[in-house]
Amino acid sequence: MKLPDFKEWGKSLAVYFDLSGDLIPQAEAEQTIRDGVTFRGTNIIILIIAIFIASLGLNTNSTAVIIGAMLISPLMGPIIGIGLAVGVHDFDLMKRSFRNLMMATLFSVATSCVYFLISPVNEGHSELLARTSPTIYDVFIGFFGGAAGILAIGSRVKGNVIPGVAIATALMPPLCTVGYGLATFQMSYFFGALFLFFINSVFIACATTLGVKLMKYHIKDFSNPQRARRVRNIVYSIAFLTMIPACFLTYRMYKQSTFQTNCERFVDQQFNFSGTQVLHSSAVMEGNRKTLTVSLVGKIIPQDSLVLALTDRLPDYHLAGTALKIIQGDSPDARFDATQATSTMLRDMYQVTQNTINSQQQTIDSLRTITADIARNDTLGAAISPEIKVLFPEVAEIAITRAIVSNVASCRLDTLNVALVRYGRPMNTPQKEKFREYLQARLALKTITIIPADNIPSHK
Repeated sequence: MKLPDFKEWGKSLAVYFDLSGDLIPQAEAEQTIRDGVTFRGTNIIILIIAIFIASLGLNTNSTAVIIGAMLISPLMGPIIGIGLAVGVHDFDLMKRSFRNLMMATLFSVATSCVYFLISPVNEGHSELLARTSPTIYDVFIGFFGGAAGILAIGSRVKGNVIPGVAIATALMPPLCTVGYGLATFQMSYFFGALFLFFINSVFIACATTLGVKLMKYHIKDFSNPQRARRVRNIVYSIAFLTMIPACFLTYRMYKQSTFQTNCERFVDQQFNFSGTQVLHSSAVMEGNRKTLTVSLVGKIIPQDSLVLALTDRLPDYHLAGTALKIIQGDSPDARFDATQATSTMLRDMYQVTQNTINSQQQTIDSLRTITADIARNDTLGAAISPEIKVLFPEVAEIAITRAIVSNVASCRLDTLNVALVRYGRPMNTPQKEKFREYLQARLALKTITIIPADNIPSHK
């Protein structure tokens, strides 16, 4: 049997990844990058306009407007310039790229800050909030976006790569969010979005440096290899240190997502009650504190026993240590629907009032049941006395009662149905057994214990 020639397969496969026929001369690619580094005149005005457009998009929560701002923005120029400078050891280009990137960042933040200071709407929307929690995925987005960008610049085949990279890496929205956080004094927005912009910039530059190396661009400055090595080490160290908090935030996001999924599965599988539906569930994890709050609507279920039973099942869903809170609302046909209340305070007051009323109603219903059982036991003897007089004339007096018996050894409680009987004349054993069967059938009891009451004083 002939073995496959892996070397030939490798050569055939390498043809598909050969860039030699697609690359443009290094000088032409470098000139394109160097032209994009400068932020003066038209470039700076376009940047300010793009920032205003992106701020409007974030303010109105419009994805289309934000994408338009990304396509207009010239922000990637100095970032790719830094990557090229590190790759070809052009330290003058590196200084110019850093300086222009800093100026572009300051102009962007200042512009968005001014916008949000004068904007009548200062509420954070979902597109804005999405720019404040960077993760390791943003590292990958920045890196692969930068890789696509440098390949597009260095090759003849442009296509839609550059616009796609501008959208994917999303450099504009984080800077607008930085300005928003500064304008509204929300430092979590400020630092989170600034870190996201930093991640994108660092890994776009790193991908550019790697692309330059793979395309075998000639090094410009051979005179100071130690300086070049020091710069590379600094860049790689910054990239590594940038990944550490991103990895931590990713791990925290993973834990939060897993917790949310487990809570949803728990609610779907355990909160299936006849006449009762889940209105809303909320899973919150703050550090080591985990809380699952479930709001129910419909038939009221005993609160304490429900929480106790369901808490024991939480470990089966990897939710051990989670505090379970159950809120029970009114029935669906109630006149006042709390979910339609426009005021949060009124809704909360209504919920508290309804919970209090429901709890009191449960107590009243329970007491009524107990009272009815006691009243029934008190009158059972009188109700069946006419029948006993005909069927069992030996019986002179009878009292039906229910007692709670406690086992001294195990402390277990049990219910005991008792009939206290005083006989007018002796009753033989077969008659007593027949009398016991009669009482069980007549009173619909599984068992009943007959106790002679000869030693109890008569009440005649």
